[in-house]
Amino acid sequence: MAEEALIVIDLQNDFCPGGALAVAGGDEIVPLVNDLIRRSEHVILTQDWHPAGHSSFASSHPGKQAFETIEMPYGPQTLWPDHCIQGSLGSDFHSGLAWTKAELVVRKGFRTAIDSYSAFFENDHTTPTGLGGYLKERGIDTITLVGLATDFCVAFSALDAVKQGFKTTVRLDACRGIDLNGSVEMMLKRMDEAGVTLEDHSAD
Repeated sequence: MAEEALIVIDLQNDFCPGGALAVAGGDEIVPLVNDLIRRSEHVILTQDWHPAGHSSFASSHPGKQAFETIEMPYGPQTLWPDHCIQGSLGSDFHSGLAWTKAELVVRKGFRTAIDSYSAFFENDHTTPTGLGGYLKERGIDTITLVGLATDFCVAFSALDAVKQGFKTTVRLDACRGIDLNGSVEMMLKRMDEAGVTLEDHSAD
């Protein structure tokens, strides 16, 4: 029997309206995500978990602005407003999220020198979070991804999941995107070409 898991990506206060890196409509998906959690046997959450002064923060680079791109040893890095600082209110899961059923919370972005979008790997694409091994050891081979943001942490998690051999679906109606310079359309295309199943039940 193939086992399936729901992976909820970064549904945290700082990514919801009013937060430091708010995704438009980020809080609108909470009721739908809660419904999916209720109907899923296995639930895993990711949590962006940055130390203060993280290298991906624009404030760590004098003269640089948020959303500019710089070169890091591991490649290009978008600079962000300070967000999801460990232990802050902004790093907490959205208060409406029914997250208690989660069997695992994967924290990412806690290494000061490297950012981490994907639930599976840091942005160097070689340092694993351990999620792939956890799923495989538990016999889970099919995953559905929901959460924030479609074009960054959700998309990079989906691309890595497919590379790791997981049958991967993204529920687009349970995601919201940042859309930097057309990044949503670009990442939807990348996911589609990589073999990710893109589903949208918003018209149902």
